Amino acid sequence: MNQEIKSQLQSIVGDRWMMDSPNELYVYSYDATPLYQAMPDAVVMPGNVEEVAAVLKVANQYRIPIVSRGSGTNLSGGTVPTEGGIVLVTNRLHTLHEVDQENLTATFGPGLITADLHREVEAVGLFYPPDPGSMRISTMGGNVAECAGGMRGLKYGVTKDYIMGIEAVLPSGEIVRFGGKNAKDVAGYDVTKLLVGSEGTLAVVTEITAKLLPLPPAKQTMVAYYQDLTSAARTVQRVIAAKIIPATMEFLDHATMAVVEDFARIGLPLDMKAMLIIEQDGTALQVEQDIARIAEICRSEGATEVRLAQTADEGAKLMAARRAALSALARVKPTTILEDATVPRANLATMVEQVDVIARRYDLQICTFGHAGDGNLHPTCLTDERDREEIHRVEQAFEEIFHAAIKLGGTITGEHGVGMAKAGFLDLKVGPSGMELMKRIKEAFDPHGIMNPGKIFAKSDRRRVVVKTHACTHEHNHA
Repeated sequence: MNQEIKSQLQSIVGDRWMMDSPNELYVYSYDATPLYQAMPDAVVMPGNVEEVAAVLKVANQYRIPIVSRGSGTNLSGGTVPTEGGIVLVTNRLHTLHEVDQENLTATFGPGLITADLHREVEAVGLFYPPDPGSMRISTMGGNVAECAGGMRGLKYGVTKDYIMGIEAVLPSGEIVRFGGKNAKDVAGYDVTKLLVGSEGTLAVVTEITAKLLPLPPAKQTMVAYYQDLTSAARTVQRVIAAKIIPATMEFLDHATMAVVEDFARIGLPLDMKAMLIIEQDGTALQVEQDIARIAEICRSEGATEVRLAQTADEGAKLMAARRAALSALARVKPTTILEDATVPRANLATMVEQVDVIARRYDLQICTFGHAGDGNLHPTCLTDERDREEIHRVEQAFEEIFHAAIKLGGTITGEHGVGMAKAGFLDLKVGPSGMELMKRIKEAFDPHGIMNPGKIFAKSDRRRVVVKTHACTHEHNHA
């Protein structure tokens, strides 16, 4: 990128918000995904939609790649600028424009931190359910780009279930709006939902309108411990089959429990093989009835101990321990590779067993935790990227895990997106015709291919490719 183009960018966003020193570029050369890194040519931080549009016009004119991003908590390499170009940071667009208590919606910029949205709407008795593990630092724009999920996905769904309207800028610089506050709107194709989960490959989102719910008046948390993985997984199936839908149903295997206990010191029994953390919300009577029935099912499926949180603070500590799982695991070895295989709930026990078999086959330390209620497991390998032979075994193991998930009717990603890390596996899920259709959609939005190139659609083989410009190892504590 020559100085003339950089000068144009400076004139759009101002000198302070256009960065190109080596240190500044390095900060935006990676995200929370291990093994991926590439340097951009420039970083811009526009302050409004008009500046975003002007930057995209420059990029489109000169065919410069654009990678939009927020806090960089991405776990699929989705915000790494693999082909250089411009990293467009949306963090300055962080205003919560409105909480509409009549229509039960909130409208805000993509740079709004997820936890800040939660706090603001809950202060007026409302509720935005999606709660990704990185919510204290992740932005709502990033949540929309990846269609983020979280621990409440079982009962409440994921980001796409709450996004009603979007303002976005196309690669040409045109500003468009889709959807809005209408509870019903079937005017044409649902482009709003198409943009949710598009990973920045189609447009840059500049404003979001989300659906809110009334804040549940009561909730209760419980934990169940098991001597084997299968019994814990079977409990999940039994609870759902009993037509009880908990707000949260989280799974931790023994290896994860041990690391979390060392990190959080909350008294987890380390002679157990697995645990479920279950939370229910709703009316006080319904919560009490559901928790009692769930506890009964846990015991009937062989739970060694079932314990109800006696206070809201105790329940919050249990949920915080689950949220700390990745942070705790990241302390063990230099490199933590967390994946995101999802299967139908009825196949959860089989998938847990498959991960364990695959880990032993490749002599790897793979800890498994995740959102058991919606079949979304996070097999997490503790390794060291400097050991190339072991990294090769990691690649082979995760390829087998993805194939196992597909064979069980599952998918290669439940909430982390495709990005680079899984681009080589997307065809396993959607097939050749599906891949071709997606590519045609991409070309219709982005005929010059400048929007986050190298993501979703693989350019090489299926293996995790190390794209680095500096030799370093990062310890990531996000998501």
